[in-house]
Amino acid sequence: MSFVDLGLCDVLSKTAENLGYSSPTQVQRKSIPVVLKGEDLVVISETGSGKTGAFAWPILQLMSASQVVLPKNIRSLVITPTRELAAQVTKSFQVYGCDLNLNITGVYGGMRIEPQIAKLRDGVDVLVATPGRLLDLYRQQAVNFQQLETLVLDEADRMLELGFIDDIRKIQKHLPKKYQTLMFSATFSKEITSLATGLLNQPNVIEVNKVNSTVSNIKQLIHPVDKNNKAKLLSHLLNKHQWRQVIVFISTKHGADLLVQKLETSGVNVASIHANRSQHARVQVLGDFINGKLSVLVATDIASRGIDISQLPCVINFDLPFVAEDYVHRIGRTGRAGASGMAITLFSEEESKQLLSIENFIGQKLQRELVSGFAPSKKKPKISQKESDNDLYGNFEAHSKPFKGRNNKTSNRNRRK
Repeated sequence: MSFVDLGLCDVLSKTAENLGYSSPTQVQRKSIPVVLKGEDLVVISETGSGKTGAFAWPILQLMSASQVVLPKNIRSLVITPTRELAAQVTKSFQVYGCDLNLNITGVYGGMRIEPQIAKLRDGVDVLVATPGRLLDLYRQQAVNFQQLETLVLDEADRMLELGFIDDIRKIQKHLPKKYQTLMFSATFSKEITSLATGLLNQPNVIEVNKVNSTVSNIKQLIHPVDKNNKAKLLSHLLNKHQWRQVIVFISTKHGADLLVQKLETSGVNVASIHANRSQHARVQVLGDFINGKLSVLVATDIASRGIDISQLPCVINFDLPFVAEDYVHRIGRTGRAGASGMAITLFSEEESKQLLSIENFIGQKLQRELVSGFAPSKKKPKISQKESDNDLYGNFEAHSKPFKGRNNKTSNRNRRK
């Protein structure tokens, strides 16, 4: 089945082909015709399934076929829970709609509001926004919802987790009586059902894959190791496999920065992204990683749903997350759109409860594999929180040759703010 078969126009279908999308994903095949009909829709789909295209392609077609936007008005609104996701979705719309004469922009916190107000002055066909910044713009009378045709709530489950639903309901009060609503979520909980009931009108419901399952084309491995040897093992794996790019997930902001410092000593082209970094720095680091200028990105869970990189070969859990769902979202950064991927977890004895919770959630026991020279000691280590934070899992030593990745010529020290 092709994009043309789904009802997309020749211009968009040709763009999809030029971007390397040979055929629609399952969620796109089911969603695009419904969106084109103008009907409300709830989609439950795991990360990496192509959901952005499922609403972006048909919205672009609808926007290109109808009226001109008025000053300060928006015709299609996409609300996302995080700045990173807003930036990523905005970029996707701009790339997909590159051959259409549409005004597409994103607004979110961490950036100056004045340039965003200026972008809205002449009206916008597609606006991607975070809830807080959107409300700020509305209160300053910089945006008008009179012409709104389509509302998208992207990653609605994440918005519930982050407490944005009150903001969503405040926004809803200012919307016109009639518009199309699309809701996308990785989970189908009672809270999501309740939210959908209040926001949508007799929606179609599409569920693609079980939300607590992991993608079959992602190879998942657990490497048992003492906590104080995790950094050494990570360096060893990077040197051994020479992956083109890797995302390393870690639990704390402080730990992310320390790990970057330790990896830099062995010549790794690496940077971190977390909430303590400025929005400008986060956007720059993400851009450098997406463009291949960085080989390793160390991230807290702020980035687990905001990065979309085709054919990312590997994701490494330096720490296991405390919420089982976050494990699925983390490893979903690899193995996207049918590509193969690898997810490696550096597991220490202190994380036994987290691992059990994850295995129960995904319904499978993950494969354990000892790495020669890094087998954990038989005695359970006693590490205080203070020791853990300050030491970052032991003294670090580079193993064998430096990890080069795609580009190791430029030190990240000059790039970090």
